Amino acid sequence: MKIICVGLNYARHADELKLPRPAEPVIFLKPDSAIMRPNSPFFLPDWAGQFDYEAEIVVRIDRLGRCIEPRFAHRYYSEIGIGIDFTARDLQMRLMAEGKPWELSKGFDQSAAVSAFLPKSEFDNVQNIDFHLTLNGQERQRGNTADMLFSIDEIVAFASRFFTIKTGDLIYTGTPPGVGPIKIGDTIEAFIGDRPMLEVRVR
Repeated sequence: MKIICVGLNYARHADELKLPRPAEPVIFLKPDSAIMRPNSPFFLPDWAGQFDYEAEIVVRIDRLGRCIEPRFAHRYYSEIGIGIDFTARDLQMRLMAEGKPWELSKGFDQSAAVSAFLPKSEFDNVQNIDFHLTLNGQERQRGNTADMLFSIDEIVAFASRFFTIKTGDLIYTGTPPGVGPIKIGDTIEAFIGDRPMLEVRVR
């Protein structure tokens, strides 16, 4: 399986990073080794100075597909979850400034926390899903998939032009504004609506 991620998919998040809003989906990959085991703590690495949380709606692919038309993309996933894209922010910014690839800042071990999944049928509209993240009980991020620059179906279709998508692949669909750093001792919780879906303790 592979983890397909979308960067800068919420306009206000692009603004907070002082980066231009993209004209097409910004795609990057994480290896499957980035998946965090359920109920595992996030062990803060020592090779970068700032690690940020990024809460994201995640879809799990359940059909093989390639060059999918946007109008058919909804057929390729039936489950919705929430994840945290952990990012070594200072390393990412340095690599970007140097014109280098920035997978090291995104694809390291444990950088992809993900919740259990809910049936897509539980949602009236996947483009109207509220979600939020708290840090030590204080809300830090709140978003709605209606605010995406590129919809979930557009992302699935776009990515499938370049990669064959396979059953079990995960797509992290982008984060709303409010990202920030974590430290040892922090507790992060992610919610879909008011339903707690994911808890990560930082060690």
